[in-house]
Amino acid sequence: MSKIKNALFQPRQTWQKNLIVLWFGTFMAGIGFSLVMPFMSLYIDSLGNYSNQQLNFWSGITFSSTFLITAIVSPLWGRLADQKGRKIMLLRASLGMAVVISLMGLVTNVYQLIGLRLLQGVFSGYISNATALVATGTPREKSGQVLGTLATGAVTGNLLGPLVGGVIASIVGYRPTFFITGSILFLVFLLSLLFVHEEFTPVEKKDMLPAKEIFHNLKYPHVVIGMFVTTLIIQASNNSISPIISLYIRQLMHNHGNITLVSGIIASIPGIATLIAAPRFGRLGDRIGSEKILGIGLIFAMLVFLPMSIVTNVWQLAALRFLVGISDACLLPAVQTLITKYSPQNAAGRIFSYNQSFQAAGNVVGPMIGSSVSSIFGYRGVFISTSALVLVNYLLVHRNTKEIIEKKKQQEIQQSH
Repeated sequence: MSKIKNALFQPRQTWQKNLIVLWFGTFMAGIGFSLVMPFMSLYIDSLGNYSNQQLNFWSGITFSSTFLITAIVSPLWGRLADQKGRKIMLLRASLGMAVVISLMGLVTNVYQLIGLRLLQGVFSGYISNATALVATGTPREKSGQVLGTLATGAVTGNLLGPLVGGVIASIVGYRPTFFITGSILFLVFLLSLLFVHEEFTPVEKKDMLPAKEIFHNLKYPHVVIGMFVTTLIIQASNNSISPIISLYIRQLMHNHGNITLVSGIIASIPGIATLIAAPRFGRLGDRIGSEKILGIGLIFAMLVFLPMSIVTNVWQLAALRFLVGISDACLLPAVQTLITKYSPQNAAGRIFSYNQSFQAAGNVVGPMIGSSVSSIFGYRGVFISTSALVLVNYLLVHRNTKEIIEKKKQQEIQQSH
């Protein structure tokens, strides 16, 4: 009991306090983004009389509009973050999302809903600014472990969101679910306002380095830009199966049983695995190098996606989805750690915002790949194409990090002599 008491009430450094508050903030922001996924199509259906074709069309536009705007506006917010500080960006994003998501519960037609989803994209950036704030305030030797821990917040929120949304909506209905989410995000705003501390010196507009110069001054520009592309492919791989997962589960269950509940559980399983594994892989990355963790994670992901195409029941699929969560625990924290290590602190806001743009682009591209492949080759083809996509990602990472790994080997040889 005294051990637990000491762990809870021990004096903490500023970066440790920020990590605790921002973990909760990114977790709730992740939930806020994904909570509406299970019932968005059903909510749209309740707003008018639509044929199946029209419903698919409006659902597609409503889903992708947020990510599309996020991809466009992220660099603008990133520039402001480097100029004015990351905390003010956290407050903008959390308060903006709280208001916009609450208003979604009041819409009377699909056009209003799409307008608010576009606005949600404008108020994005909580997760990327939280990452930049934690990355710049944490001792470098602990960055892998700390960013690994922080990443579990957003990843787990994103993966548990659909399950939480499905449960809340089935109890209280669609509209109150938006109000509940908005209230939680307002709480995130208050916590960020009161408990996040940032040591930041504002930069004059004239002293801001142009983006071209930032990349020109990087020690390994190909590594940082390569990590952006890697982020896009990771997101595309994870999201390529999202349009078909519930339909694939329905096929495996032969259209019997509570398909909605099983889909929600299977969708959230990777989040549980990531929550357990990410800090451990972060610590291992600090020891052996995040570039090695990233390579191992991609090979593992490729080997996990392939057998999903030949499963015969939902238990096998659930086990493989758990392993997907383990691979996720290797990937995104390793990417963020590499970006932190090879980027200047005074440009962290912009660098992480570019990464968020690529992440959002992956969220748009992934479901498009999944839908296209499934319509031509069936559901099982999606897992094979996803595995091929991960292989491309591995080859790209291997090429981009080769120089770093070789330099580390040379240093180890010199130190041993």
